[in-house]
Amino acid sequence: MADVAEKAGVSRALVSIVFRDQPGASQETRERVLRVADEIGYRPDNAARLLARGRSRTLGVMFTAHQTFHADLLEGIYGEAERLGYDVVLSATAPGRGEAKAVESLLSHRCEAVILLGPGADAADLDALGGRTAVVSVGRRVLGARVDSVHTAESKGIRQAMDHLVELGHRRIVHIDGGRGPGSAERRRAYRAAMRRHGLEDELRVVPGDHTEESGIEAGRLFLAERDSGRPLPTAVLAGNDRCAMGLLMALTRAGVEVPRDLSVVGYDDSHLSHLMPVGLTTVRQDAVLMAEHAVRFAVERLDDPDSAPREAVLDPKLVVRGTSVPPPEKPV
Repeated sequence: MADVAEKAGVSRALVSIVFRDQPGASQETRERVLRVADEIGYRPDNAARLLARGRSRTLGVMFTAHQTFHADLLEGIYGEAERLGYDVVLSATAPGRGEAKAVESLLSHRCEAVILLGPGADAADLDALGGRTAVVSVGRRVLGARVDSVHTAESKGIRQAMDHLVELGHRRIVHIDGGRGPGSAERRRAYRAAMRRHGLEDELRVVPGDHTEESGIEAGRLFLAERDSGRPLPTAVLAGNDRCAMGLLMALTRAGVEVPRDLSVVGYDDSHLSHLMPVGLTTVRQDAVLMAEHAVRFAVERLDDPDSAPREAVLDPKLVVRGTSVPPPEKPV
């Protein structure tokens, strides 16, 4: 600002008035100051100005690298944050970079609130974080913690998927578990409940896994090895999420198993990749944009009312039927 003032032949205080668009400078002076600023490449440092007022108007977002549904959530977060006048800073978790480090990085950048996409930390740790700053958990309900949460009604989504498969005639329906991933425990319980409700308790089977393509590939290899030893393939598989479903599809198709003729597959999330496959993936849709909007609003509202009780938004899922689910084959494969 001092450089602009010297070259424009005005005081630094007058430059400040122009940059803040306040009254006190003539139109001619405004034009001269802005022209000089443009010539020397000056840009006001909005972050510094906000920090001087005790605010950063920045939301930190922790996400998982390579998690496709998180990419969909981020698009919605950016849009809603910008609409409300906030910037966004990202910090990823990855192998060798845990959640604690990702969150501390956000706090070191003076983020006023943090939005956690699929956090895996203990409730006690999240409660402690909630005591330090405004926190919103997306994709996971956190009981007993000072944390707002936004998630889908997991059991309702699994119930829709299971009803769809049973109505098609499937009986040997296997669930690939999501491990400790967000929503996995609820999805696992809902699968078990649905199998019992449909009288298929004897066919109930949960294969260990997680929310990665590797998990689906390993499950596919297991099914193929069992087939080689005389056990027929399941007629349908309910995967823990879309990434797991895609890994399963890769393993099966490489081995000559045709999906959905030989085996139906259902995912969870309806991430953008589920639309890009040669055969569209039947999946349970979570509304990423709506989840993101709720998360940003919760974070901003928490800043205005830090002592209010934790809030929870539970959104309805929707089964999206595409090309990977059809009636089971007449003969075991």
